[in-house]
Amino acid sequence: MTAAAVADAPISADPPGAPVAPCAPAARIAPVANVAAYHFARIDDPQALRAPLREWCAAAGLKGTVLLATEGINAFLAGPQAGIEEVLARLRALPGFCELEAKWSGSETVPFRRLWVRVKPEIVTLRRPGFDRAATPAPRVSAQTLRRWLDRGCDDDGRPVTLLDTRNAWEVAVGSFDGALDPGIARFSQFAGRLEDYAHLRDETVVTFCTGGIRCEKAAPLMVEQGFARVYQLEGGILRWFEACGGAHWRGDCAVFDDRKALRPDLTPIPTTPAPRAEESSCPS
Repeated sequence: MTAAAVADAPISADPPGAPVAPCAPAARIAPVANVAAYHFARIDDPQALRAPLREWCAAAGLKGTVLLATEGINAFLAGPQAGIEEVLARLRALPGFCELEAKWSGSETVPFRRLWVRVKPEIVTLRRPGFDRAATPAPRVSAQTLRRWLDRGCDDDGRPVTLLDTRNAWEVAVGSFDGALDPGIARFSQFAGRLEDYAHLRDETVVTFCTGGIRCEKAAPLMVEQGFARVYQLEGGILRWFEACGGAHWRGDCAVFDDRKALRPDLTPIPTTPAPRAEESSCPS
């Protein structure tokens, strides 16, 4: 069971010393802590990691879904906060995973019905054979910097900012940024086929976003590969935006892939919003 880091130093559009959003207050107050965490780093044998990782989560009293692939880890877990922190510490101790970040939220009950730890070809499914996200990196922009851009109506160079939602159409219908473009996809693997629709934006400032950031880790580099010159990815996704900026420039709620269905901008659940069943769709696709 070994993991080796892939060179993937983040590029940032933010000035040095820019503030970082703290853990969401909802996770510290609610009875059940929820966490979304992912990291891209080489895992030589994800199948060998599957059993011990499942044991760690089960011993900590956690439920949810963890996806493993040679490219990294993608986890959605819920349970006692101390248990989640213990599992995160174990993951961060793996070679290459010391920078694993987590987005916290809370709920009254555990929103997952079981614990899944699965090995997949990808931790988020793009289905682009030969595509190397590390070869065409896209800079990250923090929630605080994007908030400044949206408040001013332009980026730091005075260019208009276009927001591009990389999520599925049903998620966009639950809520999105004001004026964001919706590719109208049913699954993330369709995103690449929509890029020609946005060819007119190749020289414009485009900020991609998704729930927790993982889809943009592939969407934005793919756009760079396809000739988009000024594309960014929102660091930490919508969940980090809610932590730092609440509902500013946002309409509606944020769909999530568990029994909470969706989160308000204060990171509390909206239990009545329709969504797929948790055991069928506990990770974005």
